[in-house]
Amino acid sequence: MAIEVGPVDVARTRYAISPLGEAMQALRVAAGVQAAGPLRPWAERITPWYQQLRRQVPAVGALTALFRRGAYNADFIHPPPSSSGGDFAAELAAVRATPLRRARLELARNLEGLRTPPRYVQRILDAPDVVTRLADAIEASWQTLVEPDWPRLRTVLERDLVRRAGHLAMYGWAAALSDLDPRVTWRSEGQAGTIEVRTGSRTEWDRHRLAGKGLLLMPTVFGTLISYVEPPWPYALVYPARGIADLLGPVPRAPGGEALNRLVGPHRADVLRALDVPATTTQLVAQLGLSLGTVGSHLAVLRDAGLVTRTRTGRTVRYEHTPLGAALAAN
Repeated sequence: MAIEVGPVDVARTRYAISPLGEAMQALRVAAGVQAAGPLRPWAERITPWYQQLRRQVPAVGALTALFRRGAYNADFIHPPPSSSGGDFAAELAAVRATPLRRARLELARNLEGLRTPPRYVQRILDAPDVVTRLADAIEASWQTLVEPDWPRLRTVLERDLVRRAGHLAMYGWAAALSDLDPRVTWRSEGQAGTIEVRTGSRTEWDRHRLAGKGLLLMPTVFGTLISYVEPPWPYALVYPARGIADLLGPVPRAPGGEALNRLVGPHRADVLRALDVPATTTQLVAQLGLSLGTVGSHLAVLRDAGLVTRTRTGRTVRYEHTPLGAALAAN
């Protein structure tokens, strides 16, 4: 697929976090529809909860029966986020407001080519309250699989967005897309260019044009690369966020990093290494599992030593390495 981008599209591009989308992607991983990869420890930890969820909420089985790879999935069970704020309640309300006729059409398209689902699934999908049942299943999946870890998940997603938006604003599309996914490349054509997304084995490109509408970029912890080019979604790319390994524990200490630990202390060294991507105090607390006071104290010492600096944007204060701090953190 090729997406033609013009000069105006940089300013119109927006970024969003979708907690409902994370719930749906987490359900894919828990159900074994999508490989867990680096999240295998998480998948193994939540397996008993997922099995209990399937027993208690049969409509969860109906959701997993709809999952497809490389083909159409019903849009109404994962609507595009209306803002960048990551409001699960607002996203779920949009699902619940889906007209029954639209849900029926999307479900029929989703089921084309799939094997006949189990009878209990078919009964749920044929029910007059199918929208409510599927919305309840999404809510239950969120509460069981994602909500307990959401502060840490959101930290990883927000930090990726800050980095990605900064690269796009300062250096353009090539920098913003350089490590998005190996299947995504940028072809520059003067002030414009083309985003090429290689999915499947097709040799011909489906071409699309942003035409000043901009692109929606959405990082995901549980998902993989997904492109949206059909309504009701805007043109969008969902891509794996950086720092997923951070969800499994504190920032890994680099081999040979004991010298830094002895110099500034192990926890202070962890804080310094975590600032490979700019972060707020709250994000560092969620990532490192330290108290707010401890992280604040370490940041104050590192700042006084000239190893980190801070920038205020509105009510948000983000910390990042100075060149000296980056050099030390790399060791």
